[in-house]
Amino acid sequence: MTGGKRPRSGRKPVNIDLEQVEKLCGLQCTDDELASVLGISVRTVERRKNQPAFAEAMSRGKAKGRMSLRRNLWALAAKGNPAANIFLAKNLLGMKDYVANELSGPDGGAIRIDPAPELSELTDEEIKQLATLVGKAERPRKG
Repeated sequence: MTGGKRPRSGRKPVNIDLEQVEKLCGLQCTDDELASVLGISVRTVERRKNQPAFAEAMSRGKAKGRMSLRRNLWALAAKGNPAANIFLAKNLLGMKDYVANELSGPDGGAIRIDPAPELSELTDEEIKQLATLVGKAERPRKG
């Protein structure tokens, strides 16, 4: 980093504790949160990401955080936690919720239902008689 026309002029670089960066990234902190805790600007965090040591500390911390979360999730699932088991089944095994009204026909369209051939041959009078019989069968009996 050069600070100006004269040698060693300009603001001196801020010392950032890379162990603290790694711990904060383990908690999946955002750049804003990192800057706030470290007492620097977000722009400084963004610039430091281009430096190999800083970027490696961030990457290592985020990976450790994901591992910790995964370990805890597996422990919950092993203890029989239904939510953890459902989450892992959906994400690792590709399972999904099945709802009956999600069925669809070809190309995602509606399912075509053809009426029974024997019903299509009934006259209007026969259909009325059937409807009356069905209505009587559904009525609760008194007694």
